[in-house]
Amino acid sequence: MAGQLRVVMAQLDFLVGDIPGNGQRVIEASRRGAEEMQADLVVFPELALTGYPPEDLLLRPSLSLRLDAALAAIQAEKLPVAIVLGLPLQENGLWYNGVVVIDQGEVVYRYHKQHLPNFQVFDEVRYFSPGKQVQVFPLRGVPTAITVCEDLWNEGPAEQASALGARLLININASPYHGTKLAQRQALLARQSENNSLTIVYVNLVGGQDELVFDGASMVYDHAGVRCMQAPVFVEGLYPVDFVVDQHCQPVSQPLPQLLSPEASSYQALVLGTRDYVLKNGFNSVVLGLSGGIDSALTLAIAVDALGPEKVTAVMMPFHYTSGMSLEDAEQQARTQSVDYRVLPIAPMYDSFMATLAEPFGERPGDTTEENLQARIRGVLLMSLSNKWGALVLTTGNKSELAVGYSTLYGDMAGGFDPIKDVPKTWVYRLASWRNREQEIIPQRVIDRPPSAELAPDQKDQDSLPDYAILDAILNLYVERDYSAEAIIAEGFDRPDVARAIRLVDINEYKRRQAPIGVRISDRGFGKDRRYPITNGWKPGI
Repeated sequence: MAGQLRVVMAQLDFLVGDIPGNGQRVIEASRRGAEEMQADLVVFPELALTGYPPEDLLLRPSLSLRLDAALAAIQAEKLPVAIVLGLPLQENGLWYNGVVVIDQGEVVYRYHKQHLPNFQVFDEVRYFSPGKQVQVFPLRGVPTAITVCEDLWNEGPAEQASALGARLLININASPYHGTKLAQRQALLARQSENNSLTIVYVNLVGGQDELVFDGASMVYDHAGVRCMQAPVFVEGLYPVDFVVDQHCQPVSQPLPQLLSPEASSYQALVLGTRDYVLKNGFNSVVLGLSGGIDSALTLAIAVDALGPEKVTAVMMPFHYTSGMSLEDAEQQARTQSVDYRVLPIAPMYDSFMATLAEPFGERPGDTTEENLQARIRGVLLMSLSNKWGALVLTTGNKSELAVGYSTLYGDMAGGFDPIKDVPKTWVYRLASWRNREQEIIPQRVIDRPPSAELAPDQKDQDSLPDYAILDAILNLYVERDYSAEAIIAEGFDRPDVARAIRLVDINEYKRRQAPIGVRISDRGFGKDRRYPITNGWKPGI
């Protein structure tokens, strides 16, 4: 006679370092799973007790004391449900990225992650030792094995589980988002479940942590490689799944969520990453400079969607070169989105600076110094409002500008968080148009007009840079795919454009080191992904 099993996937947003608070969330979610959902098992994501990634908090001497206290508090509840919990485990003086199974207050199973990622945004080898072997244990009569995240991306652990007779494999994750990651996970789970004849429960973290965003999308695949259930992306929740247990552990299929467009998923990632960064760091509001251009327009839309209009202030800081169109469009968007809107002209301050600098500048002709001064005055104003109001300054620079240094250090780069830091300029336009699909939040002529910093008369971005479609394609090859200059030229790009773009990327590493962090939505952002030395003699030609 077939048996039944109910598993609840706890796709939750944990705060890094808040071990007591995270432990309490585990207790509350487990109690809900037991009492409201009649679950047999509640599964939490990777390193749920510390949050992910805890980074050098793992080196703190009090870590083990805090973990022991939180684990003891969970065990003391003696909840009538089994709990799969990710946390650091210490044995014989070594730390492991581990898992425990708690049943009726007792730890009945432990596992150590075998494959430690040490690439892109991951550096687990810095902190953890690798485990050695999957073990199978009976979970409500079902032969079950547990692995952690990267274990599933490598050959070995799933095969070990299958060889030991497991019918159910639980894989807990802290897998960050980028544009194609969900499709990659789905292909992986289909292959691993079918090849090893295992039903796989894949539970992923959700939420923002500094530059990373975790998108959830927890899933269940049956032993034949069929996706039977998937939780929503970017949404916290407890998601129950029923299984019929006989020869296999067959999940009961549920309707699958609609696939989001690339624009929709990227935008949701930006909103979630911005919301979590602001709120988790204790800010109640944000302030940003609204120029009438496309970058600040998209940033304002993200901020309002993340926090609500009552927590957002937009400041227009016009100068002699600010067009009437920019003034009108900035005010229109601010009014449409119902945010606090201020206009603070900077001409008087600029004149005061120039009067003070007249003698040391002497007879030297005007150049970008005067343009940068405008941006720096605006940065001073925004940071002053931030200090006075306790509001976080959002900067508005996109990935293309950051790549080539088309920004002003201590000017438009001054702030605490950049929501569109990993969004290429061409994608800024795509996301703005997508956001306008139901209601025109961003004035259409902001999208249609040629981009300009408006720091000089009749200035256009393309006076200083290649067309953004060309520039973004070159940057994708050089920054995200590590192509050499000659390899990029071989793809059909003009040699002068390639040489110019690469030179600008290379000489502006010092600027990027001083830029605020921002949401990562690509698989190679300017942050933990890319760690180039500022001082170096590398030649990019080959």
